[in-house]
Amino acid sequence: MSIDETLKVGVVNTLRVARDTDFGLYLEAKDAKEVLLPNAYAYDTLQIDDIIDVFLYTDSEDRIVATTLRPKAMLGEYGYFKVVDYKSYGAFIDWGLPKDLLVPLGDQKEYFNIGKWYILRVCLDEQTGRLYGTQKIGKWLSTDMTGIYPAQAVKMFIIAKTPLGYKVIVDGKFEGMLFDSEIFEPLNIGETKDGTIKNVRKDGKLDCLLASTKITTEDSSQKVLDELSINNGVMPFTYKSDAKEIYETFGMSKKSFKKALTELIDDDKIILTEKEIALKL
Repeated sequence: MSIDETLKVGVVNTLRVARDTDFGLYLEAKDAKEVLLPNAYAYDTLQIDDIIDVFLYTDSEDRIVATTLRPKAMLGEYGYFKVVDYKSYGAFIDWGLPKDLLVPLGDQKEYFNIGKWYILRVCLDEQTGRLYGTQKIGKWLSTDMTGIYPAQAVKMFIIAKTPLGYKVIVDGKFEGMLFDSEIFEPLNIGETKDGTIKNVRKDGKLDCLLASTKITTEDSSQKVLDELSINNGVMPFTYKSDAKEIYETFGMSKKSFKKALTELIDDDKIILTEKEIALKL
């Protein structure tokens, strides 16, 4: 395993154990710069010249320090954090390390309250070398859609509920949207979901689908026929059926279900009444 060229704050570094002291191990990058791994985080089995992965951040005296712990989000990543303290110059959030992360006043879009949770991005102050959190995430999101296309698999970080659905950050780079009409599983702010891109919009944003709704009209139609076949050719579903019941029974969104019914009716394969659908004999 190759060690990193130099020490990098805010991310995981691969370093060599250079020397042992009473208060911890000093780890070294290729450029011979060292950082302390305190005894509290050093494995008993570590020896000189061993290679170890550690996260680097600054302590209360702005010294770079190493830890084997991992924060809830690293440099350039987004997370959902709880405010644990508030000072005149900013709020402190719990990000999973002993030293809480500061969100300066200038990086708050609203007054932070202790005990509340907020979506933040972890950033680095180039002048001081300190990590900090910001609620002003818009400037960090790209509108360059080069190489982005429909049906592409993505990771979606859920950041807000809106009247239309949920806002998401796609692959840590782009703003996207999941629409209520295509969501059929519980979603929570701050969780990450697998999905696909449905549409690349001209405004540099993305319409997305959860992985659970990735199904074509042809697949949907066949699924309806299959379910009808194993249920004696009749099922109590119509265009007005409950979306959750449709998803639980057919594994598709209500929108996909309605399209499938229309296709099957046009193909003269099913009959639709006010209360049910049936295979056409």
